[in-house]
Amino acid sequence: MLAGKRILLIIGGGVAAFKSLTLIRILRERGASVVPVLTPAGQEFVTPLSVSALSAEKVYTELFDLTDEAEMGHIELSRDADLVVVAPATADLLAKMAQGLANDLASTILMATDKRVLVAPAMNVRMWEHPATQRNVATLRADGVLFAGPTEGAMACGEFGPGRMAEPDEIANAVQSALMDGPLKGRHVLVTSGPTHEPIDPVRYIANRSSGAQGSAIARALAALGAKVTFVTGPAEVPPPAGVHVVRVETAREMLAAVEAALPADAAVFAAAVADWRVASASGSKIKKDGSGALPALDFAENPDILATVSQMKQGRPGLVVGFAAETDDVIANAIAKRARKGCDWIVANDVSPETGIMGGAENAVHLIRADGAEDWPRMGKAEVAAKLAARIAGALGDEA
Repeated sequence: MLAGKRILLIIGGGVAAFKSLTLIRILRERGASVVPVLTPAGQEFVTPLSVSALSAEKVYTELFDLTDEAEMGHIELSRDADLVVVAPATADLLAKMAQGLANDLASTILMATDKRVLVAPAMNVRMWEHPATQRNVATLRADGVLFAGPTEGAMACGEFGPGRMAEPDEIANAVQSALMDGPLKGRHVLVTSGPTHEPIDPVRYIANRSSGAQGSAIARALAALGAKVTFVTGPAEVPPPAGVHVVRVETAREMLAAVEAALPADAAVFAAAVADWRVASASGSKIKKDGSGALPALDFAENPDILATVSQMKQGRPGLVVGFAAETDDVIANAIAKRARKGCDWIVANDVSPETGIMGGAENAVHLIRADGAEDWPRMGKAEVAAKLAARIAGALGDEA
């Protein structure tokens, strides 16, 4: 997947630096060579010896190394790579990059490079949310720097929130997406995920159950095959993957608008659990109980059918439209009927009866419904389902070429 690619990895100083060791292993397993640069602060968390052992390369640490700089080492390092990756990218490193400082080996390389740069931020939640950091991030994005994360989660300092470094496999997927290698190179794929929340009043809503795990895994797998992925997600529990364009929405109508704005696309995968109905006139104030035991009168309206809308487009329809069917009874029969009714090309159907443990779980067991019949897949992890589906999509789009 990354055979022949040369990655220059700058390891900044943060607790998350230990993840860089796993990242090196994953990148090498995918065929890349990794040339490491370890900042002085990075050496407080991982040693040059461990980094060198995993990368099988010399570790660069000093700007004023007489041997390296006699050959203009920082210039050569900055140019002799297919991609420069900074992981972890601390608040200090992001600030140096945004302000154009070059007072050590890492910042000098980043100033001198003519290659794309991908950063994986890692810092305390307060540091990430600080206005100065957000200004620097905006500057770097405008400069074309790519971001993998950060994600939200528990931190070594005991706090919880955004600022946690993306996992090594997500960063590796972002690397692949940045290099656009794979059978989906040059293809644009739209993926929807998560639930939609339809407001009843400012504190209550209607929704379908969905963690967003399967949709996120599908987006990640497609990006790993080189696709440009637009990921339209409702308020899901599982964070979106790195290396994709994320569009966040709340309601079904917002999701439809985001989907239409993202077209054209070569393929579209509708994995979101969209609420079928919404309250026609949501209250602007919290509805109060009056003690009478009477239920509030709610008038419902049907939400737009996003899958059918896109499947039945006369112009601009993606070449491959994939829907999902979460069923509790007669799974295959209902999925076959849904495919015909909606007009999509494929349906990925699964049994979400409580006894299966699939809803909200780590595994899935699906049936791929196409015009030529149903294909049963064994129960497997959601990442494996995503990888298999992404490979099928790549094959179908390849047949069109």
